Amino acid sequence: MATEAADIEQTTKEGFVRGLGLLDSTMIVAGAMIGSGIFIVSADIARQVGSPGWLLVVWVITGLLTVTAALSYGELAAMMPKAGGQYVYLREAYSPLWGFLYGWTLFLVIQTATIAAVAVGFGRYLGILIPSISETNYLIEPIRVGSSSYAFSLSTAQLVGILMISFLTWLNTRGLKIGKLVQNTFTFAKTGSLIALIVLGVIVGLVWHPDIAAANFGNLWTVRGNLQDVGGGLTAAVAFGLFVGICVAQTNSLFSADSWNNITFTAGEVKDPKRNIPLSLALGTGGVITLYLLANVAYLLTLRFEDIQRVPSDRVGSATAEVIFPGAGAVIMAVAFIISTFGCNNGLILAGARAYYAMAKDGLFFRSSGELNKFHVPAWGLVIQGIWSAFYVLPRTVKTGADGTIAYGNLYGDLLTYVISAALIFYILTIIGIFVLRAKQPDAERPYKAFGYPVIPALYVIVASVILVVLFIYQTTATWPGLLIVLTGVPVYFIWRAMAAKAGLGTSNNS
Repeated sequence: MATEAADIEQTTKEGFVRGLGLLDSTMIVAGAMIGSGIFIVSADIARQVGSPGWLLVVWVITGLLTVTAALSYGELAAMMPKAGGQYVYLREAYSPLWGFLYGWTLFLVIQTATIAAVAVGFGRYLGILIPSISETNYLIEPIRVGSSSYAFSLSTAQLVGILMISFLTWLNTRGLKIGKLVQNTFTFAKTGSLIALIVLGVIVGLVWHPDIAAANFGNLWTVRGNLQDVGGGLTAAVAFGLFVGICVAQTNSLFSADSWNNITFTAGEVKDPKRNIPLSLALGTGGVITLYLLANVAYLLTLRFEDIQRVPSDRVGSATAEVIFPGAGAVIMAVAFIISTFGCNNGLILAGARAYYAMAKDGLFFRSSGELNKFHVPAWGLVIQGIWSAFYVLPRTVKTGADGTIAYGNLYGDLLTYVISAALIFYILTIIGIFVLRAKQPDAERPYKAFGYPVIPALYVIVASVILVVLFIYQTTATWPGLLIVLTGVPVYFIWRAMAAKAGLGTSNNS
């Protein structure tokens, strides 16, 4: 009862309960970042950059960009500790339209498609333990949409994904305490699993496989193996191709390190947010990026670089676990993946609805999303997000091979590829927003100021912009569609604003 009374005393005027301490906030940052990417994407990066040294450089660049952005976001989070986070920052720095375009893209693809991807990944790896759960064990066979390259299906793995989304959505409608308990428990578990993989990988690699360490680290910069075309016929075999490859590889590494900004969505529920949000951003991103870099060192100590490039299904983490635990690596990594994806999705689901809450308060989203239930959480925002995320589990892409065989992919995978560049645009705009707000609101209280301002934030903008330009030039099919997805929000914004005005709500700069 004493704890409940304390929570009631911390209820904000909006009705949120400030129940997230520094540890809880850090767990949201770390938990949303650590999914399945770190165990997979290094194979693709290895093909894009062609050598162990450049593989590590890609992760170092990602780390610097991520931590720099997080330290810069700390100023905005401390200045505006409100539910909605990045949506609010863009709205205040530029206009409600820019805030809406981010929130719209977040709901339409970034948050919801990621939730779907993580949920199906959960089902896929659960299938290693329970073989009847499979993407090819259909309850409803793929139904082609006309003559298009799309279909709908329901496999047992897809069903598990939908059930996972439904369960975590329901769980988070029951209040912040339950949501943060799940988040803390699973983030501790999956962080421990990643640390164990790193430590054991380093020990086993150095003690039992010194020849692999010598082959990789003794020949750190020589480009070799199976190289990927990174655009325009370029590969890492030539200097400019290597530069393009490093930029293109950031789509993999940055995506694996993404979602750290989710803690800003929950600012209305963080205790002492002016202190704890900047600290949690620094601690969470710094800790996870360190583990990611060390994980790649472990990969390079246990697997030859050429084997990393061609590991089946890009499962580098599983291949490393198999070296550590011969014959049992696949099962051990399946358990680690299940823990990791469950905790990751809980954090994404918990945080996303808070952004829609802020949009709804401005009359720019479903009105019900701006209301809190008796447990002080935006239940309808969670439900709407859950429905859209669950929908994304069903559509499949259809590809017909030269021999007539049909392969089914997942629509959310294409959508996430498209919006990676769009998400980077919003990160750049938000960092620039620090400069804009310093000019627009010079007297505003800033309990924490961006580290290294103005040099460090400016360097982030420059480096991220260079990467973005390279992506738009050399990865056109994966970037321009993302920009179109963002632009669909323009007419939607004006329609929603007109509806809000008609209802007497209007948009506000004070959510």
